[in-house]
Amino acid sequence: MTVRFGYGTNGFTNHRLPEALAVLADLGYEGVALTLDTGHLDPFAPGLAKRTAEVATLLGRHGLSVVIETGARYLMDPWRKHAPTLLDDDPARRLEYLRRAVRVGADLGAEAVSFWSGVAPPGVPDVWERLVRGCAEIVETAELAGVTLGFEPEPGMLVADIEGWRRLHAALGCPPHFGITLDIGHCRCLEPLPVPECVEEVAAHLVNVQIDDMRRGVHEHLEFGTGEIDFPPVLAALSAARYRGLVAVELPRHAHDAPGVASRSIDFLRQAAKQAAGAHDDRDEDRW
Repeated sequence: MTVRFGYGTNGFTNHRLPEALAVLADLGYEGVALTLDTGHLDPFAPGLAKRTAEVATLLGRHGLSVVIETGARYLMDPWRKHAPTLLDDDPARRLEYLRRAVRVGADLGAEAVSFWSGVAPPGVPDVWERLVRGCAEIVETAELAGVTLGFEPEPGMLVADIEGWRRLHAALGCPPHFGITLDIGHCRCLEPLPVPECVEEVAAHLVNVQIDDMRRGVHEHLEFGTGEIDFPPVLAALSAARYRGLVAVELPRHAHDAPGVASRSIDFLRQAAKQAAGAHDDRDEDRW
């Protein structure tokens, strides 16, 4: 099975969205992970429905699939990164952001809408209850809209790893459209299992994949080949898991050289995919 590669628009923040989509399509990407942010389909600016329809036209013209990401840094608060989160005293702005993301996802036919917990504020005793309560609201919104949610474990946040996602999934009553967004780099950063085994562990719930290189114990998104991950086994694991969604490059701090990084990334991933397929063919021959 062929893995479908995408690229995160948070790595193209110096480009207008139509230009970013055109560059990525020209490079051969099959989709984008679209972060709703100030410069790329701002969900709080006027005329959201009209602007979303225009983006849908562009995606169709370029033959690009889409997932919606919600990691905008200063969209809601110009002073505090990612604020507010679902864990804050007043999460209303975050909840509205996520509701609008679901609406945009539905209008664009997105494969998933991805979000995360946020960092736990110090001294808050009911932080877990806040997270469950906020997620339950978004789950209800997504179910009504027919949208799949992908919750991302993020190093340093309240839900940092796969085990944390499992706990949250169970606390929500195991809703069928509440899947997991798996960042391959995060697996290398902090998960106890080898990266391919992380893919196997969550295969039944995997709805969105971000891909980047990383080193053990360091949460820094790196270009491919500059970290510690062996990617052919990871891509083979995704194929074995019959994952059909996008595998989107997540390099949000590389916008200064976005076209170059995107070009190098697709070349690297294509080569890794060939190696993964070759290893699979070799195993098949060994069976004979």
